[in-house]
Amino acid sequence: MTTKLFGKDLKDYDDLDIDDLLAKLTPEELEQLSNEVDPDDSLLPPSQRCKDQTTKAPTGPLNRKKLLEYLETRAKEQEDWPEHKPYEAGVKRGKVWIPKERPRSQEEDEIEVELDLDLDYEQALAGASEAELVDLAAILGLHSMMNQDQYHASVLNKGQKIGDKFESLVHATQPKCLGLEPDNDTNVDKTLDQVVKNDSSLKKLNWNNIKNVSKEKFKRLFEGLKTNTNLEELSLANTDLTDGPVEILIQALEENKTLKSLNVESNYLTPRTICDLVKALLPTQSILELRTANQSTQVLGTKIEMEISKLVEQNDSLLRLGIFFGTADARIHVTAKLQKNHDAIRIKRVGA
Repeated sequence: MTTKLFGKDLKDYDDLDIDDLLAKLTPEELEQLSNEVDPDDSLLPPSQRCKDQTTKAPTGPLNRKKLLEYLETRAKEQEDWPEHKPYEAGVKRGKVWIPKERPRSQEEDEIEVELDLDLDYEQALAGASEAELVDLAAILGLHSMMNQDQYHASVLNKGQKIGDKFESLVHATQPKCLGLEPDNDTNVDKTLDQVVKNDSSLKKLNWNNIKNVSKEKFKRLFEGLKTNTNLEELSLANTDLTDGPVEILIQALEENKTLKSLNVESNYLTPRTICDLVKALLPTQSILELRTANQSTQVLGTKIEMEISKLVEQNDSLLRLGIFFGTADARIHVTAKLQKNHDAIRIKRVGA
């Protein structure tokens, strides 16, 4: 690596003033310097990046048709390059590449071991059951001949199922059939009164998947949330929630210091409303979990995502955030801040 230029170290040129050096150059030297230096800016047009150094005067206006005719005529008049060997159909010209034989090492010769089974082993394999053959395949490392359940059963020495054969390797493991979740039977009116009256027995409220909740009930719920000091978890996923009632929820989040978890996924909230929800967490900083994904407007936009990331960076209590970011920069900043909040809790716990 070059460390000197014209007898001086490169560090000696760091303190020099470029404007003073350029002022000392003559017009001829400046012209020569501009011809040798090409600005590294792809946004400049070629006419400004590359200076025209042609001194000839134009012979006439550009005629594209005549130029193409001239190039075509000139190409036909020029002779082809001489060929050392004329072309013949089906005959290869030049040398054919043949790979060199690589000498075998001693380790490769030792790896090749001829497997010679005597009569006892052949009889044992002939009388082995399918389950025993599956165990043998697992021991030999033949993973492609068995499915995942058979391999783990052999490694853990649990034994194979009765009738388990190699045919199962071509079929995927059947998933477990799970029944549908029951409908949400939460009594909306009863729980709504409990929130308004600040009932101490109500810590968690789940209205998920309830479609018949009116806007008036949502507004009443959020108004009661302003003075409620007992509710810790509120889930309103897939309830056809819109921006109108959420404006009252935003006001409630700025005042409520008890709520720890809020879920408003799968609704009809706009990106601006989601950004306002994140902003409403800053005054109290009591919410630990906020989930707002899967709204009717799937794309938040780069401007909203960057604004949300800046708001999250100001929040020292948020631990989980359910928002899909399409911008990598916003996703990285949010992930780093949430990790920092988790580390702060761990350091506090270990220090205590």
